[in-house]
Amino acid sequence: MKSSIFSRKSPRFVFKRKYLCIPYAVFLLLFIIIPILIIIWYAFTDANGVPSVNALVEFFTSMSKINVLLVSLFVALQTTIICLIIGYPLAYFLADKKINKNAVLITMFVAPMWINFVLRTWATRDLLTWLNINGGNFPYLATFIGMVQNFLPFVLLPLYTTFLKLDRSQIEAASDLGASPVQVFFKNIVPQSIPGVISACLMTFTPTMSAYVISDALGEGKITLIGSYIDLDFTSRLWNEGSFMAVIMLIIIAISMFLTRGKEKTARGNGLW
Repeated sequence: MKSSIFSRKSPRFVFKRKYLCIPYAVFLLLFIIIPILIIIWYAFTDANGVPSVNALVEFFTSMSKINVLLVSLFVALQTTIICLIIGYPLAYFLADKKINKNAVLITMFVAPMWINFVLRTWATRDLLTWLNINGGNFPYLATFIGMVQNFLPFVLLPLYTTFLKLDRSQIEAASDLGASPVQVFFKNIVPQSIPGVISACLMTFTPTMSAYVISDALGEGKITLIGSYIDLDFTSRLWNEGSFMAVIMLIIIAISMFLTRGKEKTARGNGLW
């Protein structure tokens, strides 16, 4: 009896691949879930921590804040459209291996991202001032130039990787079957690039709304984005009002991701034609 008892082997720890997700789960909990819950708590309480909707009422009854939200949506939408108009053909051109064999050209567009965001913005301001396109005379034009210059790589990279994965055999087959270049582009290339377009829009639209550093520096205070209001509220220790505006941002981001997620699945599921 004794020998059988002492001869038992102690259980050994067996490592499984699912344990690799533990660091990510901890990071997700500490730096994403808990901060969001804190923001939501402040958004629906008052200065004494009592549940309240004062911040909600104050936001929707303040025309200045609603106007800032609309301006932010307008700037974000226009920036996304301009970046797509520039980035889509440029990414397709750069993805052509006959032209860009060593991916050197794409690196030239990505390299400015290695420089600090604020430094890039002030360098752009100095250049625009030298060209007499300053925030005092052309606040929206100067802001859009700064937005496009900073966020174009976020459109270029996902589109570039998408174009690299295009099914060239289907494009050649469409041409062999008599499709014109325009038909090949709209019925073959565009459907294949939809996932990249959606990723590019998400990576541009949502951060643009809160990129108040660009609007403050290039618009010279004449264009106020929602991110600037949130920063002002937090700086003034108006935690509840600032948190509710942050919740509005989270809702807009969630809605945009929900809407584009369905379209991305449809594009991938339906394939071409």
